[in-house]
Amino acid sequence: MRLKEPRPVKTRLHTLAIAATLSVSAIALSGAVSGTAQAGATFDGVKQKGYVQCGVNLGLYGFSSPDDKGKWSGLDVDVCRAVAAAMFGDAEKVKYTPLSAQQRLPALQSGEIDLLARNTTRTLTRDTANGLNFTPTNYYDGQGFMVSSKLGLKSAKQLNGATVCVLPGTTTEQNVSDYFRANKMTFKPVVIEKNEELNKAFFAGRCDALTSDASQLAAIRAAEVQNPNDYVILPELISKEPLSPAVRQGDEEWMNLVTWAFYAMVQAEEKGLTSETVDAAMTSPDPDVKRLLGVTAGNGKALGVEENWAFNIVKQVGNYAQSYERNVGAGSKLKMPRGQNALYTEGGLMYAPPMK
Repeated sequence: MRLKEPRPVKTRLHTLAIAATLSVSAIALSGAVSGTAQAGATFDGVKQKGYVQCGVNLGLYGFSSPDDKGKWSGLDVDVCRAVAAAMFGDAEKVKYTPLSAQQRLPALQSGEIDLLARNTTRTLTRDTANGLNFTPTNYYDGQGFMVSSKLGLKSAKQLNGATVCVLPGTTTEQNVSDYFRANKMTFKPVVIEKNEELNKAFFAGRCDALTSDASQLAAIRAAEVQNPNDYVILPELISKEPLSPAVRQGDEEWMNLVTWAFYAMVQAEEKGLTSETVDAAMTSPDPDVKRLLGVTAGNGKALGVEENWAFNIVKQVGNYAQSYERNVGAGSKLKMPRGQNALYTEGGLMYAPPMK
């Protein structure tokens, strides 16, 4: 059998080099195209439609609830408003989607909403397998128990054998099971899917205790009880509940904007800037203030918005302290102390990275 003449070495190497170059170029182009589509999908979509579609609680006083005219307010609502102020220069360019605990994650995953700001605990599973990315924690919380004052209980460790009202599809359900098991106690869960019905069951005496985030228990007691002294929140917090807004994975541009919109509120508090003083601060010689307010340009361009994005947040929404006090602090029915939610300079956990 006659063997074929081998191709000249130069030709073969040339062919391989061309193929390799084309392959690398195709991969790079494919990555660039897919990366661009993923990185800006939500950001560009929000910008095009002209408002932020924000998922919020069905109604939780202090965090997200509508008044009798349908106007929403709360600590979580202020996150939505801050993002709108950063992107559009108008904090009112938000549409709210009220969601139950079971609806909230699917609504974000499916694209029904752009941003979830609904007292949602950041967990490893939600941050990975559920396809979500969490932005900075806007309220550090912990799970507790509320009981009738008539029971005379002073500690959650006195709840052995109790019936406990708990919402399904939440970290709350697992936490309460873990707590009773760890303390070698038993309990009977009363599981009801809707908050309103769950609360009614508790107040009707169907369960000895209602368990949820301590902030939510305080909101329920303040908003739904004629005499709040009839109920007591037991002192133990049985979990860590970093309540954090969330976005979908794969859109870093949108995540950056949501992240830094919140940090701008914290930074404003650190620098003593409020909605009342921010105009005068435009002439501040402080380099950090000048960068924050866009007097020194650069941060706006980095985020894909106008340079006065943070000024608009502080002017229209306020700093973090203003948001906290009017929604859950001294200016609200809840009157909850800052605690862990104080600035790091005051022993709390709130801290904004350098905005430069």
